[in-house]
Parts: sequence; structure tokens; C-alpha cells
Amino acid sequence: MPHFRIDCSEPVLSIATPEEIIDAVHDTAEDSELFRKGDIKVRIVPFSHYTSGGTKDDFIHITADIMGGRSTEQKQLLSRSIVARLKPMFSSVQLVSIDIRDIDPETYTNLAKL
Repeated sequence: MPHFRIDCSEPVLSIATPEEIIDAVHDTAEDSELFRKGDIKVRIVPFSHYTSGGTKDDFIHITADIMGGRSTEQKQLLSRSIVARLKPMFSSVQLVSIDIRDIDPETYTNLAKL
């Protein structure tokens, strides 16, 4: 935990490689000191079929699922830091966003908890 899923238009991958994008999100999450390095998971899902406000404009949207317990201020700083890190990499992409969601620690289960 946490899980960062990067949805993007496929052409974004011609601006930066998947590895560069994943590393930017991972490193920014690690720099936040909210998570242990070995717990951060980042995935990228490029889309070739999409519409963005009725257009084919490129986009990047990150959904971050993190264990509950962080303050609103911590989550705001994390989201702003990630978007700020991506902004210079993707100056031509007008739609870069992130949504941070809390996971309920009482109902979250993985194999280690069984």
C-alpha cells in the first residue's frame, strides 16, 4: 500500500516512457515520507480508445488508493506534488489530474493478512 494507477491517453507514452512516468510518481510518493519505499505500487494503463470532453486531447489521470489515516493536508500536498512533478514532463498535456482515496484499514485484505 499505496496503489497509484495512472490512466493516460496512449500518445502520452511518446512524450515520456512508461518507466519515466512510473518513476516520477513513485519517487514523489516516496519523497512525501507518507509511505515506506517497498510499499509503493505504481501501474500505468494507456488508453487508445477514449474521449476527453468530446475530444481526443491527451490526458493523464492518477487514482491513488492509500490506507486511511492521513490528513487532508497531507493528501493535498501529495496530490499537488505529483501533478507538479509531471507538469514539466508533459507541458503539452492540458489534462493532468489525481484523485486520492482512502482505503478502510478494517476491511482491506491481502494475502499477508490471511
